[in-house]
Amino acid sequence: MTTGIVLLNFGEPAEPTREQVVPYLERIFLNNASLEDADTEAEARERASQLAQRRAPGLIEEYEEIGGSPLNPQAEAQAEALADELDARGYDVETYVGMQFTEPFVDDAVGAAREDDVDQVVGLPVYPLCGASTTVAALDDLTDAVADREWDVPVAEITGWHRHPTYNAVRADNVGAFAADRDLDLTDPGTELVYSAHGTPSHYLDEGSRYDTYVEEFCEVVARKLGIEGYSLGYQNHENRDIPWTEPDVEDVVEDLGDDESVERIVVEPVSFMHEQSETLSELDDELREEAEAVGLDFYRVPVPHDDDRFPSVLADLAEPFVGEFDPGYYQFRQCQCASDRDAMCLNAPTVPR
Repeated sequence: MTTGIVLLNFGEPAEPTREQVVPYLERIFLNNASLEDADTEAEARERASQLAQRRAPGLIEEYEEIGGSPLNPQAEAQAEALADELDARGYDVETYVGMQFTEPFVDDAVGAAREDDVDQVVGLPVYPLCGASTTVAALDDLTDAVADREWDVPVAEITGWHRHPTYNAVRADNVGAFAADRDLDLTDPGTELVYSAHGTPSHYLDEGSRYDTYVEEFCEVVARKLGIEGYSLGYQNHENRDIPWTEPDVEDVVEDLGDDESVERIVVEPVSFMHEQSETLSELDDELREEAEAVGLDFYRVPVPHDDDRFPSVLADLAEPFVGEFDPGYYQFRQCQCASDRDAMCLNAPTVPR
């Protein structure tokens, strides 16, 4: 039996052109149209277009400054590495990359899987921390694409997986190695570890998303593995709409640390990301660095461990019970709370009391 594994992600334009960036932004804003009131789909599309036109110049400039986004090639490399890992374990799989907002779209990945005549599909979002507009929305796109093709194929959905032990080791080891390479002591009172997490509109948290809880617990565990008692957490919020987002903003965290005379430097860990992209290479390396240095702080940013040798085994572990057709509960998968209306599985759900 052949399994098609679709690695789901956000995507970013391959070229920093208006022709690519504006439609990309329109798709994002339309996808989150529920955050604002719109009486008709036409109104929602018009609002998405307005927001995209407003945001595009700044984003194009960011892409030009970083030389284009490396997200897509990094995602392709992860898909190839996963296929190799599962092949070495004796499984017959094909892997595909499906992006929510740029080519190759999720629909393209489903089309390729159908052409390959796979016997089942596994949706695996490469979002370390489960969110409503990322993880769950990407899986919605996957199941919709299968349904639109009237394709009668089993689809397994994997949601939250940040609790995978090896993944925790990957992140902690990566931070530790970065600090050691730069002769930084993370336990020094003058050095503050700052986690920077992708923000999300508070609306999703109010609707039941546990994203902020996952971020907080993951940061705590990684800090424990690093032997650190104190750290800071901030969110990279994109306030294109006049709505509440996760707090505190990472910029506010850095400003407050600048007021603390005991802190001399910050080490920033982009905890939500498994690829380098504009939100790390521009928002952190350029914008946040500038803000940190403006308040007298030395700035260090931990690279995303997208090519860590252990990461393909993490993805393979997540897919294996579905590929191998054994009870996912054996690998501690349980019914996802964030996608409770469907048969989605995750590592985050609490154990049912006996």
